[in-house]
Amino acid sequence: MKVSVVVCTYAMDRYDVFSECVDSVLAQSYEPLEVVLVVDGNEPVFERVQEDYGGLDDVVLHCNDENQGISYSRTRGAKIATGDVVAFIDDDAVAEDDWVAELARVYDETDAIAVGGHVAADWVTEKPDFFPEEFYWLVGCDERGMGEHMDELRNTYGSNISFRRDVFLNVGGYDENTGRHGDRHIQAHEAPVCIRMANTYGKGVIYNTDAVVHHKLFDYRGDFQWLVFRSFWQGYSKRIMDILLPEAKDDKNEYLGQLMLEFVPNRLSDLVQRPSSAKAQQLMTIFIFTAAVGFGYLYGLADVNRSELTLDRDTAVEA
Repeated sequence: MKVSVVVCTYAMDRYDVFSECVDSVLAQSYEPLEVVLVVDGNEPVFERVQEDYGGLDDVVLHCNDENQGISYSRTRGAKIATGDVVAFIDDDAVAEDDWVAELARVYDETDAIAVGGHVAADWVTEKPDFFPEEFYWLVGCDERGMGEHMDELRNTYGSNISFRRDVFLNVGGYDENTGRHGDRHIQAHEAPVCIRMANTYGKGVIYNTDAVVHHKLFDYRGDFQWLVFRSFWQGYSKRIMDILLPEAKDDKNEYLGQLMLEFVPNRLSDLVQRPSSAKAQQLMTIFIFTAAVGFGYLYGLADVNRSELTLDRDTAVEA
C-alpha cells in the first residue's frame, strides 16, 4: 500500500521548521512513500523548495497560483498524490520515524478508511504554568480526554490525520470555508470532511496513539492573550460548523460536559488536597477559556448569516 504525505507551507519565515518537518517525513521507515509539497502562492518559497527537494525521488512539488488557504492546499495535494492513502502533517510538526508505518499498519490490519495519531506538544519555549492540558486542542495538540488507543473518533487533528485517498476525494476533501486563510481564523477544518465521511461511509477516524508527531509550540502559543483570542475564534468557528453541518453539534458539547462534570471537579479536589499556584492558575484558566469560547459562539450567532456560507463540494475538488 502506497502512502502519500502532503505537507503545505506558505511563508519564508516558516521555512526552517517546514524543512525540519519535510526531513522527518523523508526519514520515515515505511515504503512505498510519496511526499507531496504544496506551497500556497509564494514563488520565492517555492524556488527554495525546488532547490532543496526538487531532485529527490518520490517527491512531488506544487505551487498554487495565489494564496488559497490551507484547506484548498491540502485538497490540491491529495489530488496530486498517487498513494492509496493520503496523510497530512502540519509544516511546524516533526514526525517520529515510524509515524507512517503505524498509520499504514491500521489500514493493513483493519477495514479503516481514516487513521489519525497522537499529536504531542513540543514546547520550544517553557510551557506556561497556567496552560491546562484540557485545552491543548487550542494549539492543535491532543487534549486530556481526547480518546484511548484505537478508539474510533469523529476526527483527529490536522497535524496527524490520514484517509484512504479515494474516500477523502469522494467526500469533497477539505471545506474551503474552514481552515486558516490569510488573517481569517476559521478553525476545525478536519471536522467537516470527517463528518461527511461518517455520513457517507458510516465510519470515523481510528486513533492510533503509537503514530506520533511532535507539534512545535512557539512563544506566541503560550501567550495568555493570544490563547484567549484563539478560544474566542474557536467558539466562532463552532458556530460556523453548526451552520454548515448541524450534526457536528454534539461533539464539543460532550467534551464540555466531561470538562465541567469530571475534569473540573477532579482539579478542585486535587487543589484542596495538594494546593499549588500552578494548579490554581490552570483551574482559573479553564473557566476563562471556556467563557471566551462561549462569547465567540454568541458573536457568531449575531454575525454569521447562513447565506454567506457555501459548502460547494464540486469547487473543493476541481482541478
